Amino acid sequence: MSPEPAAPLTTIASALRRERERVGISLTELARRAGVAKSTLSHLESGTGNPGVETLWALSEALGVPLSRLVEPAADGVRVIRAGDGPQVRSEQADFTGTLLSAGAAHLRRDIYLIRLEPGAVRTADAHTPRSVEHVVVAAGRLRLGPASGLVDLDPGDYATFPGDAPHRYEALRPGTFAVLVMEHP
Repeated sequence: MSPEPAAPLTTIASALRRERERVGISLTELARRAGVAKSTLSHLESGTGNPGVETLWALSEALGVPLSRLVEPAADGVRVIRAGDGPQVRSEQADFTGTLLSAGAAHLRRDIYLIRLEPGAVRTADAHTPRSVEHVVVAAGRLRLGPASGLVDLDPGDYATFPGDAPHRYEALRPGTFAVLVMEHP
């Protein structure tokens, strides 16, 4: 697997500050709500942290915004993301990388990600916002996913959808697994 660019630290730093100020809470309060260390949040807001997807999800949940609002840079006109480019975040738990392809506008609340996984550790996700839904299409490899009560195995071209508001997991069953994930937020 080729090395991937670092997380979009400048975008994350300014977005965290913007969203925290919009909500009207202190650094200390956001850290408490998200369950992250205040020093970690301070580093992220200064653009020097190295956030995993789990930390960013916790912060987005505490701020009441989709994760995409924290990682997508502003764009005008036609936007192309070449293979291997785009704002990427890695999992702290598994060999899992999510690349945001498109964030839904405020009234759409839909985000599109390209996810890459390798066999080994399982990527577990806490429940997202109530009534959120995940849609996944596997492009290569083999993927096991879903809530614990409904895990399914998918091959290239297979599609699955499941509630994102319950704990769920992603596990690559073959090297080079990647898929498109569409998240709907109410």
